[in-house]
Amino acid sequence: MEPQPFRELLLCAEEKRVGTRTVFVGNHPISVAEDYIAQRFCDNRIVSSKYTFWNFIPKNLFEQFRRIANFYFLIIFLVQVTVDTPTSPVTSGLPLFFVITVTAIKQGYEDWLRHRADKEVNKRHVYIIENAKRVRKESEKIKVGDVVEVQADETFPCDLILLSSCTSDGTCYVTTASLDGESNCKTHFAVRDTIALGTAESIDRLRAAIECEQPQPDLYKFVGRISIYSNSPEAVARSLGPENLLLKGATLKNTKKIYGVAVYTGMETKMALNYQGKSQKRSAVEKSINLFLIVYLSILLTKAAVCTILKYVWQNTPYNDEPWYNQKTQKERDTFKVLKMFTDFLSFMVLFNFIIPVSMYVTVEMQKFLGSFFISWDKDFYDEEIDEGALVNTSDLNEELGQVDYVFTDKTGTLTENSMEFIECCIDGHTYKGVIQETDGFSQTDGPLTYFDKADKSREELFLRALCLCHTVEIKTNDAVDGATESAELTYVASSPDEIALVKGAKKYGFTFLGIHNGYMRVENQRKEIEDYELLHTLNFDSDRRRMSVIVRTQAGDILLFCKGADSTVFPRVQNHEIEATKAHVEQNAMDGYRTLCVAFKEIAPDDYERIDRQLMEAKMALQDREEKLGKVFDDIETNMNLIGATAVEDKLQDQAAETIEALHAAGLKVWVLTGDKMETAKSTCYACRLFQTSTELLELTTKTIEESERKEDRLHELLIEYRKKLVHEFPKSTRSLKKTWTEQQEYGLIIDGSTLSLILNSSHDSSSNNYKSIFVQICMKCTAVLCCRMAPLQKAQIVRMVKNLKGSPITLSIGDGANDVSMILESHVGIGIKGKEGRQASRNSDYSVPKFKHLKKLLLAHGHLYYVRIAHLVQYFFYKPLYDAAYLTMYNICFTSLPILAYSLLEQHIDIDTLTSDPRLYMKISGNSMLQWGPFLYWTFLAAFEGMVFFFGTYFLFQTSSLEENAKVYGNWTFGTIVFTVLVFTVTLKLALDTRFWTWINHFVIWGSLAFYVFFSFFWGGIIWPFLKQQRMYFVFAQMLSSVSIWLAIILLVFISLFPEILLIVLKNVRRRSARRNLSCKKASDSLSTRPSVRPLLLRTFSDESNIL
Repeated sequence: MEPQPFRELLLCAEEKRVGTRTVFVGNHPISVAEDYIAQRFCDNRIVSSKYTFWNFIPKNLFEQFRRIANFYFLIIFLVQVTVDTPTSPVTSGLPLFFVITVTAIKQGYEDWLRHRADKEVNKRHVYIIENAKRVRKESEKIKVGDVVEVQADETFPCDLILLSSCTSDGTCYVTTASLDGESNCKTHFAVRDTIALGTAESIDRLRAAIECEQPQPDLYKFVGRISIYSNSPEAVARSLGPENLLLKGATLKNTKKIYGVAVYTGMETKMALNYQGKSQKRSAVEKSINLFLIVYLSILLTKAAVCTILKYVWQNTPYNDEPWYNQKTQKERDTFKVLKMFTDFLSFMVLFNFIIPVSMYVTVEMQKFLGSFFISWDKDFYDEEIDEGALVNTSDLNEELGQVDYVFTDKTGTLTENSMEFIECCIDGHTYKGVIQETDGFSQTDGPLTYFDKADKSREELFLRALCLCHTVEIKTNDAVDGATESAELTYVASSPDEIALVKGAKKYGFTFLGIHNGYMRVENQRKEIEDYELLHTLNFDSDRRRMSVIVRTQAGDILLFCKGADSTVFPRVQNHEIEATKAHVEQNAMDGYRTLCVAFKEIAPDDYERIDRQLMEAKMALQDREEKLGKVFDDIETNMNLIGATAVEDKLQDQAAETIEALHAAGLKVWVLTGDKMETAKSTCYACRLFQTSTELLELTTKTIEESERKEDRLHELLIEYRKKLVHEFPKSTRSLKKTWTEQQEYGLIIDGSTLSLILNSSHDSSSNNYKSIFVQICMKCTAVLCCRMAPLQKAQIVRMVKNLKGSPITLSIGDGANDVSMILESHVGIGIKGKEGRQASRNSDYSVPKFKHLKKLLLAHGHLYYVRIAHLVQYFFYKPLYDAAYLTMYNICFTSLPILAYSLLEQHIDIDTLTSDPRLYMKISGNSMLQWGPFLYWTFLAAFEGMVFFFGTYFLFQTSSLEENAKVYGNWTFGTIVFTVLVFTVTLKLALDTRFWTWINHFVIWGSLAFYVFFSFFWGGIIWPFLKQQRMYFVFAQMLSSVSIWLAIILLVFISLFPEILLIVLKNVRRRSARRNLSCKKASDSLSTRPSVRPLLLRTFSDESNIL
């Protein structure tokens, strides 16, 4: 006969198999149920690799041929193999093979590294409790339900539920740096019924079943319950939450040993679910490349069609169609004419296919990958405090850093230090500053100090006790600390710096938090007495409630609830007559830029506590919608409280935050601040960091401005119309770019809060929502800066998405440091994570990670500018330089002309980095993808056409002389082609040399080396290799050609004529640049721009001092 509770557990598991899983501890079933089928779980192998030995070739080839250019050249290669074409299949097959091979080797090597890392993890030895013994096994052999022993400084091999530890209270300390970057120790707890199970024998005797949710990637959420079966048939059920779950990848610290049961293994662990990739972002340059490819493909199709038509027009004359010396075979005469025309069309496609540069994709990938190292190597991004520099997570977006139009930034931890300092507090309307004086108190009143006044002593102590008790701060000590005498050695650790600041503030006023011992919070009061409070429940903070509470029992048996939170969530839950005295202080502190929290309490009667305790336990035991049920209970508990006072904590601005925002503004970027803070605090910070100037006129769309009317939507509509009229009148439509007129007219700033944004984005069922949104967007576009306060994480992402979808598709960048910023970082075109004090969630999910906000200035204005200019030049150059003998056609894009442009695209600094960072206006010159618009594209195309005509017709006129050698020998077609090809290689390489402004030894080596290699290859191919080849058409052509003085002169003349327009253009630009410099130096003398201390250019540091600027 089965125990009734277990039967219910099995039925529950059957009913909710999709949403939950049942795990038997130690894989010891409680009892065998006839109708129960055991669930199957994955093993503990981690597989981060993409390929296997067997599927690498087909899978990699499939992925590579999904690229349009690769697939196109594959088709061309197949046409050359199957159809009689004028060029060898080698001409397209070898470059395609080179591209495919290089990419496959790169991806194969990266995957081999992943295989090696997986093997290292999977083969690591662990200890499992089986039959009351410690059994050594490989990590990959752990099964769900196994009890695992983990010792100090070891990482957890899978997701475990903590059963017991070596400590008497069943706690252990864990660091999750490899998961979220937080290096501080977190405390995890075992349920009280399994704390005493400290040996393998006692663990093996445990009979328990865990029911929990199916695997999901959220690191901070877990819902489950454990049913423990002892001698009695009645099961003891306990709730399980994130505090009981030890995550794979985390490390055990300051605890000798723990036992845990595996609930998620292998690819179902939270760590594995979090590393399954993000959506692919594409840069504007990639879109331009695809567009240009379509244009060139259209040109190719047109040329092939025109040549096919002209061929058949020419063949209309019988003599041309079938001359006497080249009679057609009977098979050729019988060939269907349409089929013959189609094969001729394909032949012309093959002949001209080299205008599509197959090697461009490889070069672009190499440029992005290698170029990203310059960000990581930049010493200006190094931060001594965290001993780290910048990190590149996505190299595909380097050039996008130079195209940003909108910057969305978080406030706390991004613009500010997130290093909190307790400034003052308010108790019953009285402000307290400074350190407590034992004789005469520690308070002062607002205004002139005419007489000494303070709150009642009991209220002061109640407030300070609330600060010492209402938090989740933990104590970290180097040695054992016993008693108050050693309290000075205590180190406070918490997930939020606010909490540490408040606990330290209470300590400054005489109340010291000494930690939690056996479920009791210990506090040392002003009289050096130790007070113990039994911690009954913690009502955790969440972003919806914006407050947290604790329920404690005093030594006298009284039950108290202490609550702290934002004024907007606390004021509605306290007595109305208590608000006014504190509200004025809160608003003043917010105006001063301080972060404020209100503190309240209430006494709970024993009968009420029994009901509250029962409701909390029921909600905690729920497997479905646990958070919603807990939230409802929390709301019911946190009512009818008494307000004690408020705190003010200062979060200082980050170093050079103001200068960075000024530079971004001068560069033409619009900066929006998206924060969850109060409007007054955020506004003060915006003034301090110069987002808002003293001359900026602020337009407010907040709850305060809208609640002036009974109908909020009507009032919102009125304000939107009013602001639009004002801005349209101020900024009439102009042909000039709006960003260039900002500094010339009145600047406007917009402030909006989360509730008003919800009204705009989620208005009533009619079309007013779209109307509101349209007007709101128009207003935002006219404002130089926007502040969005009281924002939820989802609203941040909505704002970014709204701007992304504006006309013209502006490029957006989001920067933040916390988990609440991840949504907007993923939504924007470019995501920047700050390696902050709120963990590394933002950094892990970003495209680029920097230690401080100030680094954004150089990242965009210098690196972004240079990356964009380099890759734009690379793309245009590849379309410009795109013939003749198969070997030359094959080597042209691979060897003769690829390395110089790759070196240029990595090393070029047309403007030095100091100038780029000190003059942000230069950023505007490349905005809007200006170098890859139709104008520059057509310029490069016509330049290529002009030079092609010079090459061909110059050589053609040269060949009008029947004899070019002294011995009257006549040159033929191969000599003609070799001259054209030689002029082509020298022209495109020397053009790159003309465009180079920043010369290093690498530039010299690849430019002059590639020309030397071309000459060497031509001699080599025409003489030495010839005896081993069937074809003799290139035998000694190059050597014989260079024996003629007239050909030497012709090559030099044609190269000069081809480059003459470029030389003339460079001379004119230099004259204009010198004139502009003189004017600028005169202007700087009168009105200098703010500049940073000069630093050595990046590449002068990266390479050697042999570099010099041309």
